[in-house]
Amino acid sequence: VVEGPEIEDEYHHFDALNIPKDHPARDAWNTFWLKEPKNLEFRMQNSELKSRNSKFLIRNSKLAKTGKFLLRAHTSPMQIRYMETHQPPFQIIVPGRVFRYEATDASHETTFTQVEGLMVGENISLANFKFIIEKFLKKLFGEKTEFELRPSYYPFTEPGVDVYMKWRGRWLEVAGSGMVHPKVFEAVGYNPYEWQGFAFGFGLNRLAMIKYNIPDIRLFYSGDLRFIQQF
Repeated sequence: VVEGPEIEDEYHHFDALNIPKDHPARDAWNTFWLKEPKNLEFRMQNSELKSRNSKFLIRNSKLAKTGKFLLRAHTSPMQIRYMETHQPPFQIIVPGRVFRYEATDASHETTFTQVEGLMVGENISLANFKFIIEKFLKKLFGEKTEFELRPSYYPFTEPGVDVYMKWRGRWLEVAGSGMVHPKVFEAVGYNPYEWQGFAFGFGLNRLAMIKYNIPDIRLFYSGDLRFIQQF
């Protein structure tokens, strides 16, 4: 289990993840961009991240590659940060809070908890991912849970797939995933002909809403003890 910074740089959040300069996610209306104080020297070389079995330092951070910083909109930058300091094979899970610049309603909030997964090794395929996600969904929602993978697009995967689960007669999208794009491996110095991997991400709040029939995502951050004490 790996944790990372909530304030990210443009390189790790976009460039290294193969997200092009003209992608809508970079637009000011979709991302919380930050202004850097004039007298602040942003140091990430000594940022300490916690893993399950050890602690490690990002010593060769490319954070200074750009001067633009933002509140992370996804936990995927930790794929890059972890791979910069580790060699395959490995499997990691990255839980963390993310931020989206969007209007709030019953199913959308400006902040929520995301869980990222990354597995890299030799001969890794979507079959490995399908096995893992099946075990996870059936453990969480019951052995009779039906799910399917549908083609999708994410700049950092090739191919990309969405995970849909059948719940009370409806198909619901519960996760985005796919095989790690070769350009992402190249950004961290991996040989894409030698290593393969899959990545996935899902909103923890959304899964809780489905499982416990919670009608409004804003309840998680309302501070209402009547809601919180149910769990």
